[in-house]
Amino acid sequence: MTLWSWPGFFGYLFNPFILGGVFTTIWLTVVSLTAGLILGFVLALMRRSPFRLAKILAKIYIWLFRGTPLLVQLIALYTALPQFGIRFTVIEAALIGLALNEAAYLAEIIRAGIEAVPEGQARAARALGMTERQIMRHIVMPQAFKVIIPPLGNSVNGLLKTTSVTSVISMEELLRRTQVLIQEHFMVLELFAVAAIYYLLLTTLWDFVQNHIEKRFGQATNSRLSITEKR
Repeated sequence: MTLWSWPGFFGYLFNPFILGGVFTTIWLTVVSLTAGLILGFVLALMRRSPFRLAKILAKIYIWLFRGTPLLVQLIALYTALPQFGIRFTVIEAALIGLALNEAAYLAEIIRAGIEAVPEGQARAARALGMTERQIMRHIVMPQAFKVIIPPLGNSVNGLLKTTSVTSVISMEELLRRTQVLIQEHFMVLELFAVAAIYYLLLTTLWDFVQNHIEKRFGQATNSRLSITEKR
């Protein structure tokens, strides 16, 4: 009995079933990240709200979802809530669980970015007659993005791998499909090596995208600020 099979490894490297799992991992990351960003932005604004209740609710949410494992949250969504009459499909539970969990972390990243912008700039904008929405859109967020982008990029990198946790509720992403093939063909090392290569490929490609975004956005922000200073 051999411990490693090169034909088996290369045979599964471009297996359509595995490639389908890679595609699922990608769209699962994109959709849950988008939803997490929207909710995270709302939570970040709530944390900075002058209303005490909004601050408290945002703090409780962030404390809860950052303080409990994603695995527990997914199991609660998929198996516990049906006992109270709330049922989600596997896809719905996976997306909701990832988005809710990611929002808690992104909220703190966004809040830190907003608070990194000097308050004096907002006061100066108010003195010029700008509304709070205009200040946030044209003054605060362009500068905050420079602070937000690096940790946000790291969150995307982590989320690509974290999607594997959804395999516990039978979401057919990359890891789950790898496990299915292992149960059928007993090529444990070969199939896990294939999965590892695809995770490494996805995160490496994202690193290139992130570096490009950081450089391009940094240049765009610097140009915008220089134009503002000249005015």
